[in-house]
Amino acid sequence: MTPRKGLFYFLALYLSMHSELTTAAFFKPFNVTYDHRALIIDGKRRMLISAGIHYPRATPEMWPDLIAKSKEGGADVIQTYVFWNGHEPVRGQYNFEGRYDLVKFVKLVGSGGLYLHLRIGPYVCAEWNFGGFPVWLRDIPGIVFRTNSAPFKEEMERFVSKVVNLMREEKLFSWQGGPIIMLQIENEYGNIERSFGKGGKEYVKWAARMALSLGAGVPWVMCKQPDAPHNIIDSCNAYYCDGFKPNSRDKPIFWTEDWDGWYTEWGGRLPHRPAEDLAFAVARFFERGGSFHNYYMYFGGTNFGRTSGGPFYITSYDYDAPIDEYGLLSEPKWGHLKDLHAAIKLCEPALAASDSSTYIKLGPKQEAHVYHTDVHPGELNSSLSEFHGRCSAFLANIDERKTATVIFRGQKYTIPPWSVSILPDCRNAAFNTAKVGAQTSVKLVESDLPLASDLFPALQLMSYNSMPYISKSWMTINEPISVWSENNFTVQGILEHLNVTKDQSDYLWYATRIFISDGDIFYWEKNNIRPKLTIDSIRDILLIFVNGQLIGNAIGRSVTVAQTVQFSPGHNDLILITQTVGLQNYGAYLEKDGAGIRGKIKLTGFKNGDIDLSKSLWTYQVGLQGEFLKFYLEDNEEAEWAELTHDAVPSTFAWYKTYFDAPAGTDPVALDLASMGKGQAWVNGHHIGRYWTLVAPKDGCKACDYRGPYNSDKCVTNCGKPTQTWYHVPRSWLQASHNLLVIFEETGGNPFDISVKLRSARTICAKVSESHYPALSKFGGSDFFGQEFLKSNMTPEMNLYCQGGDVISSITFASYGTPQGSCQNFARGSCHAPNSASVVSQACQGKRSCSIEISNNLFGGNPCQGVVKTLAVKATCSSPSRTDGSSQL
Repeated sequence: MTPRKGLFYFLALYLSMHSELTTAAFFKPFNVTYDHRALIIDGKRRMLISAGIHYPRATPEMWPDLIAKSKEGGADVIQTYVFWNGHEPVRGQYNFEGRYDLVKFVKLVGSGGLYLHLRIGPYVCAEWNFGGFPVWLRDIPGIVFRTNSAPFKEEMERFVSKVVNLMREEKLFSWQGGPIIMLQIENEYGNIERSFGKGGKEYVKWAARMALSLGAGVPWVMCKQPDAPHNIIDSCNAYYCDGFKPNSRDKPIFWTEDWDGWYTEWGGRLPHRPAEDLAFAVARFFERGGSFHNYYMYFGGTNFGRTSGGPFYITSYDYDAPIDEYGLLSEPKWGHLKDLHAAIKLCEPALAASDSSTYIKLGPKQEAHVYHTDVHPGELNSSLSEFHGRCSAFLANIDERKTATVIFRGQKYTIPPWSVSILPDCRNAAFNTAKVGAQTSVKLVESDLPLASDLFPALQLMSYNSMPYISKSWMTINEPISVWSENNFTVQGILEHLNVTKDQSDYLWYATRIFISDGDIFYWEKNNIRPKLTIDSIRDILLIFVNGQLIGNAIGRSVTVAQTVQFSPGHNDLILITQTVGLQNYGAYLEKDGAGIRGKIKLTGFKNGDIDLSKSLWTYQVGLQGEFLKFYLEDNEEAEWAELTHDAVPSTFAWYKTYFDAPAGTDPVALDLASMGKGQAWVNGHHIGRYWTLVAPKDGCKACDYRGPYNSDKCVTNCGKPTQTWYHVPRSWLQASHNLLVIFEETGGNPFDISVKLRSARTICAKVSESHYPALSKFGGSDFFGQEFLKSNMTPEMNLYCQGGDVISSITFASYGTPQGSCQNFARGSCHAPNSASVVSQACQGKRSCSIEISNNLFGGNPCQGVVKTLAVKATCSSPSRTDGSSQL
């Protein structure tokens, strides 16, 4: 598939799904209930795999592809929060358009044949600005968030009712033929409930009653809520939930957040969770009685604009998810989990039919859980009817270091450390969580042309042969370091940041004037004293300007400031700028949380003693002039842009703009802002987000071992490098040419080195041995569950494929025998089949996907007796539009 055809494919996919959105029902109406074992959908217990996708962290144009890839990966359900501050930015004024078109997203999920779990909250946490609460909420008199507070409960009920009623009006609940099978009220409240005492307990009961009174007709959950009322399902959020038990024997075991990665702060390392450990956690959950599992996140996406929470969470919300921030599959994680899901689905009849498992101890750290079913075929849906009367088993080795050989039902099974083997028929192992047969896709960032533009058509030079010389340049304008707005105001004392800005901007200006006498100057010189500005505490960022010059800064969650200052005789302008970098999104009493200057502020070292600036007159100004005048929009006549020369000194608080053409093809696009300092970026008026080239610590990155319990510091990368340099620009925000890029730079950077990058996965590799299991598709028929299934059907195979319509253009390494190394570092071992490359090339070259059996016959005989053979392959995917200049991620 060529890139042009690929573009038409995704356009057709989007239009096809969009045309189905007006359909009255996506399913035949069905009821959803539950018992102690599972959700019961249309009268049948189900074992459900859910994929977490937050609709505002992608564009509507991306949604169909994300949903399709989730389904292909084995998901039954899509899960999302509802983001109150996105939907009601001003009290009583609702936004359900663009990235916040919740109805469209839910309908796309339904048209894709998947169910939906809607987590209304309305508190979401989610590393989202202010935890999803609109900032105007904190200004309601007497309000206390998330407790037995009448003002809060009134606002919460109003919004939750709005969402439930909207879903009902659009016929999106299961009993209406829609995809919504479950809702959530509140979110991880059990973590903070104790902070509110009796009011917290009353609030939990009220929230449950309120939710149920809305008549949604589907079950409600409360995650991490040990005291959830009897008619609300309490669920688990953690890295591992196989030991979780709900607070009633009448409730099923649900896992609403399986953290398959972690979020990242500016200046932090990048966390990664190994596919082997993630698969182990999921398999253990279903092994030990779980029935609903959700990946948080299956696709993380991007914190566009100023939506990232924190403080100090980065713009990317990739989360090391199975689908990356750009919508590309993260391999081998996505493929390994797809195989896991297929294995679990083979066990679903036995899992669903059994009220509990039979536990068998196989060793000191080895165990089995066995499920049986004697269900008649007519009680199961047609796709599962052939599995009636069968047995499924999970064999677990929870030893963190040693492989174990166990005997189960008279047969030997070898289980790697920290892994689970799944036996859909209680005989043949179909999958092991530590044996990764899925391919690895190496993410590349390919350079497009540097950003350059014809900004000065009047200055075009024409040569004598009429060939134009185009001035490739940037334009700039400085943000004034002064009070410029007519909306400024002056009051006595220091005001809290959010009380003034209402989060309409990251920036708040405090301006005052200090008179310095000749006596002060003489006093300092005589006593060798330098005055200081001291502040009890600031959060998140403070910049200090004296007479227009930046003299200092402070960064942190609660930082004490003691900044030496230099004044001139006479009047001096002191300007302080406080900034937020995402509002607090977690904890009790969020309404009391704020930003900016806290406590006293004073000048020390003066002849007549300290000056208490906390009681001085201060002039306040919200935001930037460029924000107010919307410099980031096209045809802004109020901005007096000037040409930026290559020898210009990097400037603080400067705006830059240029134009660029969209790269050819359909690969995702990113801006490389490694040459910049800190600021924000817009493309064609769309706010890409904050950027900051803060560097991670040099230490802490080491080889990752999947074995043993995971935590967010265990497997990290990117030490000694900026936390984020690439910023996603969705294709739908671009036009073919003349795309406007506007940058606001705070600390000084070089915009001439900004470039456009293409994100792709054109290098693929895999390593599969004779000891791996065959493709899961071979386990799905009656032959497998009957006596006719032959061991000859158990030949493992390697599966390779290219993403985005590309084809396998070349095989750069292939060896059947004892190849050494891992992806990108393969080497031949002492045993090698000479025809390895030709066999693989014949099977794969020129195709989008291929399968290769791991067998001696295919490679012309046994290249080495008595040795387990392995096939290692590295291949290149390409399309006609591929450009040179790739650099491996």
